[in-house]
Amino acid sequence: MDYKTDIEIAREANKKPIQEIGAKLGIPEAELLPFGHDKAKISAEFIAAQGEKPNGKLILVTAISPTPAGEGKTTTTVGLSDGLNAIGKQSTICIREASLGPCFGMKGGAAGGGHAQVVPMEDMNLHFTGDFHAITSAHNLLSAMIDNHIYWGNELEIDERRIVWKRVMDMNDRALRDTVISLGGVANGFARQTGFDITVASEVMAILCLADNLEDLQRRLGNIIVAYTRERKPIYCRDIEADGAMTVLLQQAMQPNLVQTLENNPALVHGGPFANIAHGCNSVIATKLALKISDYVVTEAGFGADLGAEKFMNIKCRKAGISPDVVVLVATVRASKMNGGVARAELDEENVNAVVEGCANMGRHIENLKSFGVPVVVAINHFVSDTEAEVEAINAYARSHGSEAILCKHWEKGGAGTRELAERVAEIAEANVAQFAPLYPDEMPLFEKIETIAKRIYRADEVLADKKIRQQLRDWEAAGYGHLPVCMAKTQYSFSTDPDLRGAPTGHSMPVREVRLSAGAGFIVVICGAIMTMPGLPRNPAAKSIHLNDAGEIEGLF
Repeated sequence: MDYKTDIEIAREANKKPIQEIGAKLGIPEAELLPFGHDKAKISAEFIAAQGEKPNGKLILVTAISPTPAGEGKTTTTVGLSDGLNAIGKQSTICIREASLGPCFGMKGGAAGGGHAQVVPMEDMNLHFTGDFHAITSAHNLLSAMIDNHIYWGNELEIDERRIVWKRVMDMNDRALRDTVISLGGVANGFARQTGFDITVASEVMAILCLADNLEDLQRRLGNIIVAYTRERKPIYCRDIEADGAMTVLLQQAMQPNLVQTLENNPALVHGGPFANIAHGCNSVIATKLALKISDYVVTEAGFGADLGAEKFMNIKCRKAGISPDVVVLVATVRASKMNGGVARAELDEENVNAVVEGCANMGRHIENLKSFGVPVVVAINHFVSDTEAEVEAINAYARSHGSEAILCKHWEKGGAGTRELAERVAEIAEANVAQFAPLYPDEMPLFEKIETIAKRIYRADEVLADKKIRQQLRDWEAAGYGHLPVCMAKTQYSFSTDPDLRGAPTGHSMPVREVRLSAGAGFIVVICGAIMTMPGLPRNPAAKSIHLNDAGEIEGLF
C-alpha cells in the first residue's frame, strides 16, 4: 500500500485562518499578531489577563528510549489532542519549536507525522516566526559585549581565561566546538580560546522557556554568569549591561506562537531546548497560558522519559508550580524489537520474543514515571508491520507493570485513531489520582541530586566525578546556588552514557565530564560521558535531500 509522505499530507491541509483558531480559545483577533494567514503570536496583555482562571488538566507525553526505528512522540502528542477534541473535550497542544540543526542533520522535521501533524509544517521546521534567530542574536550580543568590554580597558577586571560564555548558532557544526577568536592583531582584540554551542543549548533559550514575563526575563538574563575575575568573583550579564538590549531582542520571541493541527485544533509552539543537552520542554509561559484557556493541555518532553520527563518533573514543574494529571508513554513494536537486539533491517519480520526482551526498557520508564506519583498509560504507536501477537506482548508487559497499553493509529487516521486513548486519559485525569512530587528536595546537596537521578532513574551503580568537579559544586553551594535542580546532559539512546547499551542496563557508572552553572535559568548543567553541546552532522545529512521542486515547493522534510 502506498502512503503519502508527511509533507504531502501537510501540503493538502485544509487550514483555517488563524483568527478562527484563536477564537476557539477565546483569544480576540486584536490580541493576535499574525504571521501570514496560518500562524500568529499571542499578546502579552492577553496572557497577563488570564492569571485568575482555574487550570485545565495537564497531560505529559513522553517515550521509551529512542531508536533509529522511531517512536513518534510528537505525532502521538498531536494525535491525542485531536482525539480529545474528537470526543468533545477542548484540548490544546503545547510543543517545542524545531531547531535547524536536526532538520538538516538526521531528523528532517519536528511537526508530527502522517495525519497527526501541526501545520504549516514547512514553516515550523524552518524559520517559523524567527524566535530561534532572536535567541541566537541575543546570546551573541552578550558575547560581543563581553569581548568589547575587555577591548576597551576591561574595567570589570575579567580574567580572559575564565570567560564561560560561548557563542551559539542554530546548526550542527562540529568544527566550531573549539575555536580561537580575535586573531589578526591589536585591532581585533585579545586572542583567546572559546567555542560554540547549538542555540538550543543556550542559557538564553532555557531562560526564555522558564520566564513568566518580560520583567522576569530581564531579571534572569541579568543573572547569567559570563566570566570570573582573577579572584574568582563572578561577572554577571547585568555587569556588562547587556540585559536590557537582550530583552528588547527577545520581546516578540517571548510571545507564544499559535498554529493548528490538520484537524484545525489549536497548538501553541514555543521554545525549543533539547532534552539530551538542555531541559527539553516548551515554554512555561505557553503551558501556563494553555492551562488557563483549555480544558486539557497535551504537552511533550524531549527524547526518552529518563531525560525529557525527568527534567519536566524536576525542573519545569518545580519552577512553574504545575504538575501532570497523567503521563502517556509512547512505545512502538519496532523500537521494542531493537531494544531486544533485532537489527534495523529485520524489523518488519515478526519476533515476539524480541519484543518481550525489549519491553524491559518500557518497564524501566514506567517504574521511573510512577516514582513521581503520576499514573502512566502506554500508547502503542502503530506501524503497518506490527502483528497482533507483538502488540499483545506489549499489552501484557504493561499490565504486568501496573499500567495499561492502548493501540493507537493516529498516523493513519488522525484523531479517530486515538479515540480509545483519549477516553482513557480523560477518565484518569478527571479522577484526580495523581500525587505528584519531584524526585529530590531543593535542599539536597548538588552532588547528591546528581547521584539520585543517576541511581534512581538511570540505575547506575555510581557517579564518577573528579575532585575538581566536586569542589566546583561545593563552591556553588557556598555561593547560594545549592538549592538549584540539576539538568543532566547525556546520550538519549541509553539509560547509561554508552549510546550502544540498549534496553534496561544496570551495573554501569555515570562519568561526569563537566558541570556548568546556569544561574539565570536556575539550574546546574551536568555533562556526562561523550555528549556534545554542539552536535555534528551525520555522514549523510538530511540537507542533501531537501530542495525546491519545479513548482517551488519544499521537498525532503519528513
